[in-house]
Amino acid sequence: MSDVQEATNQLLDVNLHENQRSLQVTESGPGSESENLQVTIGATVPTGFEQTAADEVREKLRSSCKISKDRGKIYFDISVESLAQVHCLRSVDNLFVVVQELKDYQFKETKEEVLKDFEELAGKLPWSDPLKVWKINTSFKKKKTKRKKINENSSKEKIDNGQGDKRDKKDVKKELTDNALESHILDYYENPAIKEEISTLVGDDLASCKDEADESSREETDPEVLKFRVTCNRAGEKHCFSSNEAARDFGGAVQDYFKWKADMTNFDVEVLLNIHDNEIVVGIALTEESLHRRNITHFGPTTLRSTLAYGMLRLCAPQPTDIIVDPMCGTGAIPIEGATEWTNCYHIAGDNNPLAVNRAANNISSLLTKNQIKEGKLSWGLPIDAVQWDVCNLPLRTGSVDIIVTDMPFGKRMGSKKRNWNLYPACLREMSRVCRPGTGRAVLLTQDKKCFTKALSGMGHLWRKVHTVWVNIGGLHAAVYLLKRTPQAFVHSSEQDGERTPW
Repeated sequence: MSDVQEATNQLLDVNLHENQRSLQVTESGPGSESENLQVTIGATVPTGFEQTAADEVREKLRSSCKISKDRGKIYFDISVESLAQVHCLRSVDNLFVVVQELKDYQFKETKEEVLKDFEELAGKLPWSDPLKVWKINTSFKKKKTKRKKINENSSKEKIDNGQGDKRDKKDVKKELTDNALESHILDYYENPAIKEEISTLVGDDLASCKDEADESSREETDPEVLKFRVTCNRAGEKHCFSSNEAARDFGGAVQDYFKWKADMTNFDVEVLLNIHDNEIVVGIALTEESLHRRNITHFGPTTLRSTLAYGMLRLCAPQPTDIIVDPMCGTGAIPIEGATEWTNCYHIAGDNNPLAVNRAANNISSLLTKNQIKEGKLSWGLPIDAVQWDVCNLPLRTGSVDIIVTDMPFGKRMGSKKRNWNLYPACLREMSRVCRPGTGRAVLLTQDKKCFTKALSGMGHLWRKVHTVWVNIGGLHAAVYLLKRTPQAFVHSSEQDGERTPW
């Protein structure tokens, strides 16, 4: 039996008998083999922030990272025991395990020949290890979902009873025991001391529960056929085939090889065929939806992705005790991401629109509730506040803010290009007032680059442009500007007239 067939059987034959047998396996058994498995993980990241994502991987996973020629992708090697930590990365959108990377692939001259090669390629790829990783990842996601449901029910019981100690002590103890593994894995960054226990994730499914027995028994007599789809992402002008044609023919070969069932919507396995010029990467998706959907529950007309918010915050290198302000917060994506990752800083979310402030407050409240459910107890809260204010007249003392990070109006969905010509200079001036001279930083995102450049040129004595990151926001070519506050003190225009503002 080939390695591919063996891996496929492992995916299909998850039954009660094997779960019981796995309880008797020692550390020298298949569990340790899985723990020692080394794989390459691919991740999609916000375009322009590939280096930021690579730095996070090196910092948190201690792994070397390669930035792909195809914008918005990075690759890094890990042992499977680090898989849970990979899902905790803040800068990545989607994850996949690499089956094989084909560099300098020679495409044939005709479409028929190229598609025929794709069909033959499916049977030559080393599927075994990536499928094992997919199985472990799927098991992890099921446990995460189950733990979430249990904690939600637990939280409801505590609310109904008024206090948690009224619950039966035996039930509480059993619940804590059954969910200790998942709790340790999901709370990794909150409690780094349990790092060594992460490896239990990739054991022999020791946490299989009794309520799965009936389902497993059914699978023993009637094995379920996996459903799959192939997604092709293609970039390059010299290809004689379309993405749909490549996905169709490659997917047909995968179906013949594994005897899986094709399903475009309700699929178990998503096979990725990424083609960039003459480079091909085949992978298996590890995420069903983008990881940037983690903080926001109340969306506005221009909600910023959490992964992009993280990249912007990381650009300005927050330090402990820094005061970080988003004067045009919208739904609060930037300050909420900041309060989650940089808990030793103080974050202020402000906006002139009361609806936006209300959305931001609701998102903060939702995150607090989620944290309470996750921890199973009352939370101390987050270092963040939401305020309604005028961005051109902030109720903050002069030189009191360390960092300003904000998504400025593009003049598309919010505001207008015409209004930006007055708004941008006024905003930059007020930001220069509240930002600390000499050490203050600002990271500003805008698509209206012409207007911003003009406004910044008139503020050269107060702001110095350090770096520019070009990003793609919903198909719009935008820029993230990193500015440094000059040492020059801010002079109030009212002081020249013999008056002072209250701030």
